[in-house]
Amino acid sequence: MNVVLLTGAGISTAAGIPDFRGPQGVWTRDPEAERTSTLSWYLRDASVRRRAWQMRLESRVWEREPTPAHRAIAAFATAGNPTTIITQNIDGLHQAAGSPEADVLEVHGTARSWRCEDCRASGPMAEAAQRVRAADPDPRCPTCGGIIRARTILFEEALDADVLDAAFAAAEACDVLVAVGTGLSVHPVAGLVPVAAQHGARIVIVNAQSTPFDSLADVVVRGDLQEELPTVLADLAEQRGTT
Repeated sequence: MNVVLLTGAGISTAAGIPDFRGPQGVWTRDPEAERTSTLSWYLRDASVRRRAWQMRLESRVWEREPTPAHRAIAAFATAGNPTTIITQNIDGLHQAAGSPEADVLEVHGTARSWRCEDCRASGPMAEAAQRVRAADPDPRCPTCGGIIRARTILFEEALDADVLDAAFAAAEACDVLVAVGTGLSVHPVAGLVPVAAQHGARIVIVNAQSTPFDSLADVVVRGDLQEELPTVLADLAEQRGTT
């Protein structure tokens, strides 16, 4: 049984990482903050970059610990269950929990490392953050002096075509797709759910709020996903063992 786990911001809020679009999301409460994730603003406005670096210091993504849900997914993925993890998150918590790097497709990139816009040099985000703490509010590339940014997909940038193609191929080939902690409102990733359903997969949605694809799902689970997801995955592992 091939399983796709599609994860969104809701799986990481228990790790202290806020979402962006939810009722209390970063951009919901402060629309101006969206500029820090917009490529043209980031490249042309030093004040936007400085704010982005301060936001990174406050979030400390590279220091966050995986949640029970991340660990449950990792345990499932390493127990002989063919699994692809497609995540909209940039926090790297699936890998930190022990999910194999090869099983994780980060559709929106990662905030755990930086890259230079000019020479493409890269390094760990914690290293760049230390420079900001040491009174360098807009750190530049140590190799060429160019602008550096998180290795995430910003607004005005295209998603990585190879990652997206792999995500849709996994959705087409899976037997079960479990959507976890995502409102399924952002495309093209949300489109993975109907694609999987059209190819005969069972759809399970584990989310605190309703989604546009609840009517398409075979199972919808409400409540605290940190508590509910381990049970869902245990049931899938048991079904695999009896088939």
